[in-house]
Amino acid sequence: MGEENQTFVTEFLFLGLSQDLQTQILLFILFLIVYMLTVLGNLLIIILIHIDSRLHTPMYFFLRNLSFADLCFSTSIVPQMLLHLLVKKKTISFFGCMTQIIVFLLVGCTECALLAVMSYDRYVAVCKPLHYSTIMTQQVCLQLAIGSWASGALVSLVDTTFTFCLPYRGQNIINHYFCEPPALLKLASADTYSTEMAIFAMGVVILLAPVSLILVSYWNIVSTVLQMQAGEGRLKVFSTCGSHLIVVVLFYGSGIFTYMRPNSKTTKERDKMISVFYTVVTPMLNPIIYSLRNKDVKGALRKLAGKKSFSQGR
Repeated sequence: MGEENQTFVTEFLFLGLSQDLQTQILLFILFLIVYMLTVLGNLLIIILIHIDSRLHTPMYFFLRNLSFADLCFSTSIVPQMLLHLLVKKKTISFFGCMTQIIVFLLVGCTECALLAVMSYDRYVAVCKPLHYSTIMTQQVCLQLAIGSWASGALVSLVDTTFTFCLPYRGQNIINHYFCEPPALLKLASADTYSTEMAIFAMGVVILLAPVSLILVSYWNIVSTVLQMQAGEGRLKVFSTCGSHLIVVVLFYGSGIFTYMRPNSKTTKERDKMISVFYTVVTPMLNPIIYSLRNKDVKGALRKLAGKKSFSQGR
């Protein structure tokens, strides 16, 4: 029988992260804890920034956007992954797969742009402190946030359109734990070269361009800090920059590895492990590294805890 007689795929079957039952239970417990920390951490940041007027600054405006993106990003993948760790048949409908890719790419690519915008905000704050309030106005912040979400939407639209323009017939087993374009392309019943080139081009726009801006921003920040006299101020900025760069390396490094290299015909276990970094680990780390270590956020948290204990005492 020819390929033309094969039926179009209506659902996909995931192989998941492991076939071993004990490993699946351990992964379920681990990822459930990580997901709960992700949701609690990011929700806490959103609430604190909303209720505390001292946190109504450009940096925290972008952080609130980042926390919302992290919540959506993690929720588009992890709950389904947790469910699939408990069941034998791990399936998703064709349109469910398409929806997951749209949402995952939209918020993931928006996060790429937001991290670059946040590095620019820190660059202006450290390198041009006297002009900060005139450069980072409310209107500029709003435009940068809208631009980040618009760029995420554009990349999501292009990648999803090219991925689902291809025919999927017969084979429907995805060697992955969620719907992701590079894994899905391995099942396409046609040549994937043009789709791979489109995804690569979008990767240049949303991965390489932002990471270049981040590295240039932090290079300028470090150069400015080295000229400071106060050792304590230097240490604080280096500590902040160092932790931010850890997230950048994890998030962009794993994303670039997945989307910026030739697509092989098989998915290796290593590829799935690398995807875990940007889909599960980074959304949990972001609120800890960018916010919960911060003096202003700790103050807002104490203030909130104080209000609660006061109201309970009455």
